[in-house]
Amino acid sequence: MKLRIWAALISIYIVWGSTYLAIRFAVQSMPPFLMAATRFLVAGAILYAWRRLAGDSAPTRREWKSAAVIGLFLLLGGNGGVVWAEQRVVSGVAALLIGSVPIWLVLLDALRPGGLRPNWQTSLGILGGFVGIALLVAPSDLSGGAQQVDLLGMIALLLGALFWAVGSLYGRDAVLPSSPMLATGMEMLVGGAGLLAAGTITGEWSRLDLAAVRPESALGLAYLILFGSLVGFASYTWLLRVAPISLVATYAYVNPLVAILLGNLLAQEPLTPRVILSAVVIVGAIALINTGRAALQKRLSMGAPVSAVSMLDNK
Repeated sequence: MKLRIWAALISIYIVWGSTYLAIRFAVQSMPPFLMAATRFLVAGAILYAWRRLAGDSAPTRREWKSAAVIGLFLLLGGNGGVVWAEQRVVSGVAALLIGSVPIWLVLLDALRPGGLRPNWQTSLGILGGFVGIALLVAPSDLSGGAQQVDLLGMIALLLGALFWAVGSLYGRDAVLPSSPMLATGMEMLVGGAGLLAAGTITGEWSRLDLAAVRPESALGLAYLILFGSLVGFASYTWLLRVAPISLVATYAYVNPLVAILLGNLLAQEPLTPRVILSAVVIVGAIALINTGRAALQKRLSMGAPVSAVSMLDNK
């Protein structure tokens, strides 16, 4: 069992860390929203059909409503921001900025009615996370060069992280099917429909030329469907049932590192001192936030008063 757990965990480290590079390749010759819509509509249809044929009950109207809210926030708002931004921002930097999701989760959980405030560890992690982001997007790098991160791309990624956090918090108390894979398929279908609408509204159909799609873009989309959406989610939902959540949550700070290394090795993305320092600070901040959350959950389970609890559900 331990070997299977670590195999599944390593697959998430590599697969979800590599999706940022796959997205970069895919959007090189495909409109971003239509590409993402294809990914999630195909993967969602496969998951939904599989679970229904396996005997899962038909979702209720209330469950569809919850899945719609989560899917639109996570996939239209969250992933939509990523795919659009990766036309302007390299994949490693995109992964680091999306790594701010735990920061937004803690802040939103503290601000919502009835929410709980962060302890010193999570507060320090929040501060460190914003310092790392500031280092990454500052007008000049550590050696005095020009700005590296496109401003619009940066805003899209931070908004995407915020949307993902909102959807994740909503999903904590939402009414969903008991089957996690069925619920994920529903969220993908609704999110994919939202991305399709976004692509239509922004005029992407006029820019779609199937004859001009490069092989690396087609392979990137296929990889996102098969591995990013199917293998990755299957491994993740299985791990949530058999492994400690603190262990599963480590993907949140391993994925950006994998994305940076793969971007540098396979796409010659610059690995500058500023990117390295920002990665260290942001990943350290995420680790602090996760550690603080784990400590609060332990105190809660023992009946002690707590100041904040924030569950990370970044799929």
